[in-house]
Amino acid sequence: MKQLTLQSEAYRYIIASFKEWLQTIGYSEQTVYQLPNYIQEFLFYAESKGYAGLWQINNDLIKEHYYKLKLRTNTRKGGGLSNSYLNKHLQGFEKFSDYLRQNGRLLLPKLDIQTEENNSEVTDILTQEEIKLLFKITYENYEQQKNDRGIVYYEAMQLRDRAMLCIFYGCGLRRNEVVHLDINDIVFEKNILHVRKGKGYKERKVPITKQSIEHLQNYLYDARPYFCNDKNEAFFVTHYGKRLGGTMMLRRLQQLIQLTGNAELMQKDIHLHTLRHSIATHLLQNGMKLERIKDFLGHSSLESTQIYTHFLEIENTNDYANTI
Repeated sequence: MKQLTLQSEAYRYIIASFKEWLQTIGYSEQTVYQLPNYIQEFLFYAESKGYAGLWQINNDLIKEHYYKLKLRTNTRKGGGLSNSYLNKHLQGFEKFSDYLRQNGRLLLPKLDIQTEENNSEVTDILTQEEIKLLFKITYENYEQQKNDRGIVYYEAMQLRDRAMLCIFYGCGLRRNEVVHLDINDIVFEKNILHVRKGKGYKERKVPITKQSIEHLQNYLYDARPYFCNDKNEAFFVTHYGKRLGGTMMLRRLQQLIQLTGNAELMQKDIHLHTLRHSIATHLLQNGMKLERIKDFLGHSSLESTQIYTHFLEIENTNDYANTI
């Protein structure tokens, strides 16, 4: 989804207020980040129809926008947008209506749109070109991303972003495995990452490519000290020096996706686990045996790994090591 600029000052204010409301009542960082974006897209549509005032918003306009979303083409798959993506928009409309009502701004009746059926199966896999695009965007010099902390802070964030992509995609780690990753868990001289807190408390050792080692070292020695000067053992830290949580990691990934400006990529339902699914699929496409992929991912049974055989029809990709 594109970041669309609203012309109406009232609409810009209401987006900021809606976001603040979500934060105040305790929604997760991911929800606070996503839902205002969906409403901003709707208000941009309202402006395109000539409606610049909040009082002009009604359920008929919301439904008109939503059904146009349902007709939007997913350029990668040739069909429509995923049900999961559409349901996120419905959640956004529902919470926005709650916000308007509770703040006495506008009273909208309950939106009579049935939730789309969810499919628990893995549906979105990134291609290697899309993985390369995510890495590439971490080298771009975006003026609007620089804040009052300055250029050094921004470049440190880029180094951390590249290191995160290397761990999630290149090493195929789960979200909690990355969150609990400590500095000493990476053995640089042996190109090995030691997962000490895997699923079911199982340990495993994961190989790291030379390119990934370089990215990880650049982050560790050039960027991490800028964030953290104490004895915190966490490998990934926030700009306050605390262990980086999964929600913030996901938010950074979503920001990278938005920065690419790639419509096809932004249509996909992407989470941190998508990177793990993607590397597993790419390894299988490149001829690695299921048994080796099972060990690489830390699966307890081969049955869990066999899900990736369903994605072999995805377009051919190059050697994944060239990406990372």
